Amino acid sequence: MKNLVILILLAMFTFTLPAQNLIEKYKKGTVKLIPDNEYAKGNNWDKIFSTYYDTLYGKPMGNRKNITMMPDGSIVIDHAYRNFYSKFSPDGKFVKEFNILNSKGKAFKNAKQIAGIVNSNFCTNLDNMGNMVCFDFDGNYVKTLKLDYMAGGLIELPENKFAIVGWVLWKEKIREFVSIVDFNTNEEKIIWDHFTDRSCEPGKECKLFNYSYFFKEQGAISFNTMPFSKSTGMSASPIVATTGNRLIVAIPSTGDIILYDLEGNKTGKEKVSWANNYISVEEQKEIQRKAIEKYKSIKEPMFAGWVSPEENKLALETMIKDMESDLEKITDPIPIPAISTIIKDSDGNLLFFEYPKEENANKFNVWVMQNGGTFVCQSSFVCDDYDLNINPRKMVFRNGMIYGLQKLRSAEGVPLRLARFKLQ
Repeated sequence: MKNLVILILLAMFTFTLPAQNLIEKYKKGTVKLIPDNEYAKGNNWDKIFSTYYDTLYGKPMGNRKNITMMPDGSIVIDHAYRNFYSKFSPDGKFVKEFNILNSKGKAFKNAKQIAGIVNSNFCTNLDNMGNMVCFDFDGNYVKTLKLDYMAGGLIELPENKFAIVGWVLWKEKIREFVSIVDFNTNEEKIIWDHFTDRSCEPGKECKLFNYSYFFKEQGAISFNTMPFSKSTGMSASPIVATTGNRLIVAIPSTGDIILYDLEGNKTGKEKVSWANNYISVEEQKEIQRKAIEKYKSIKEPMFAGWVSPEENKLALETMIKDMESDLEKITDPIPIPAISTIIKDSDGNLLFFEYPKEENANKFNVWVMQNGGTFVCQSSFVCDDYDLNINPRKMVFRNGMIYGLQKLRSAEGVPLRLARFKLQ
């Protein structure tokens, strides 16, 4: 099996680094990720991650788990659509499952995934009413913050504040913005926003490739009939990160990097030096053909448990028919955002990853830059044992090593692992 090559982009803004160890490793050209076999040794992964086999309307949901690293190196993993969390010690040993407990010691019935840590408290993603539940490291409820929008991308700031990316769907526009929220008062300061037109031009479709299937019985499912159409629109929301005494807002669609101080005052603007890419018409069609063949191979579809197998089969046939129809509508290249995600390493460097041209392809263009845009070297990460998921909620740095919630290639049973990698 070929090595997994993960190509990275690394940009550092002008600040003083405590050490250059990771930069020197990147400069070698190829960095091999070596699993630490003593970390998390002895865990029963089939039991710990039994929720890996969860489905929702027939779609696998068990890999929708995030890691949050605590100050002492312990890790908490949340489980989508479940009301509990799993805690691991700094050496990776499973400790316990726990819930959010109210003042009477009763568990919350709707515990969302953890968005981040603020003021020594875990804070969750928002529910449908805009509630962000915060609880201490022992699982005790602390408070609820109210944010009147959809949100993601929480970054902790000094003085009990955090930056968060939000968006609101209006009738004819989408408003995306970055807000700084005070944990103590719930007051907000919007530091960046942008409006996108949702209206249709005469004679043109508003949302090509997006459909809903309405079952005869109550309920519906939404699906996307073009696998990479998410490379446009809301999936390219701003990304927030901190480095030194700077807060940055990265705009994936343009490659702009807007600089702020930690109070949210704008201090400057940069732009990534790599050009935006495009998926050509033929590349899109090839991706679409592969997706169609994948769906055609499904023998017993299960989109909804409340309807008969016959209607689930009809839903699949409808989806395939729409995908085949959309194959003929692919006529223009799709622009790919310049930035996919940002991960900060343990030396304070910011790693900017580009989008792959095909989902799950695990290929990224590689650049390593230093000092606000000076090209340093090309580099690649190589791992023989794991199919790595490059995402700040799946991978974090600590003391020069990478901790990740990743899939082991040769695993028997549940492949998901909490792993630690040395950089060689």
